[in-house]
Amino acid sequence: MSKSLNLFAGAAFSVATVMVVSYNYADRNVAQMPENPAIVSFDVDPDFALIASAQAAGSGMREGKFNLGRPALDVEVAAWDWDVSPDGTDLPDGSGNAYDGEELFAEHCAICHGDFAEGVDNWPKLAGGMDTLDHDDPLKTVGSYWPHLSTAFDYVRRSMPFGNAGSLTDDETYAIVAYILYSNDLIDDEFELSRETFFDVEMPNANGFIMDDRAETEYTIFTTENACMSDCKDSVEITMRAAVLDVTPEEEGAEQAAAPAAVEETVQVAVVEEVVEEAAPAAASALDADLVKAGEKAFKKCKACHQVGEGAKNKSGPQLNGVVGRAIGGLDDFKYSKNMAAMGAEGVVWNDETLAAFLAKPKAYIKGTKMSFSGFKKEKDIAATIEYLKSFSE
Repeated sequence: MSKSLNLFAGAAFSVATVMVVSYNYADRNVAQMPENPAIVSFDVDPDFALIASAQAAGSGMREGKFNLGRPALDVEVAAWDWDVSPDGTDLPDGSGNAYDGEELFAEHCAICHGDFAEGVDNWPKLAGGMDTLDHDDPLKTVGSYWPHLSTAFDYVRRSMPFGNAGSLTDDETYAIVAYILYSNDLIDDEFELSRETFFDVEMPNANGFIMDDRAETEYTIFTTENACMSDCKDSVEITMRAAVLDVTPEEEGAEQAAAPAAVEETVQVAVVEEVVEEAAPAAASALDADLVKAGEKAFKKCKACHQVGEGAKNKSGPQLNGVVGRAIGGLDDFKYSKNMAAMGAEGVVWNDETLAAFLAKPKAYIKGTKMSFSGFKKEKDIAATIEYLKSFSE
């Protein structure tokens, strides 16, 4: 027992000795905390401090229930308050025309809205739709529906282009809006849109809206005094039924009826192919191959609306197979503008001369044409496009 006590006593003495020595050496390397330490601060921009002080001094006492914030400075309000009102208030200085706007629109807007503002896939159409507002499926565009031009300018300026909003200069905004107007046949390509000429543009649907009067004209019809609650009609008649819009036909007859139609279409395409094959060698011999190749590149500006080649169909513009030598407005299954159809009725045909004039300035050559393209700027592009079109027969 005595040996165990001696062992524990020796161990305790050794531990105590080590602790004392360790504390002694550790304490020598620990800096003492000063009684009034200075607080280390981050670097502060002196200009920012001056601005903050000036703002605080000029803004007066804090206001409100919670004593927070301050009145906004005039410069801060101006930075946010840049909307343009229908009466032209806050329209900026600057100007732009459709000629300049075409390139800007192609660069910033065409990927969604198309080269001619006709819309790509389900993206909004910005042009067209005139006289469709009373249709079952109206096309509401800047030209057909919007009553105020300021809406277009304001929206483009603050919200476009998509993903890079607010990046356009005022001149660029004027030019893009001018191109949209030009695509709707509301101005010519040389019209200079600016604050001074803004209201020279007449919006077709400017008077198409009314103040909401439903409280006076409609709500009274549905009040409890006028509403019938029982025995309102002697008999109930079904006046119409909803159409079945499924992809799969519900009746066997539908499948059988579809089969002959498919055969008919195949036969028709086969005939067209045969005609093209026979006519192609004769036409190709007289064509300039290099010019046709250049025309194929230039025709990219037309592909959004027009098709050529095998299986070409009418889109927003007519298919152009065999257009050279054809009467202007000569396709029976396409609805042309009145003036274009009238020229065809008078016997005017598409040839090198008429096509060159039309492709240079479509709206000047045929007033009221539906084609929104402003025209080729280079004569070599016009010549190449005509040569390219010659390579496609009916």
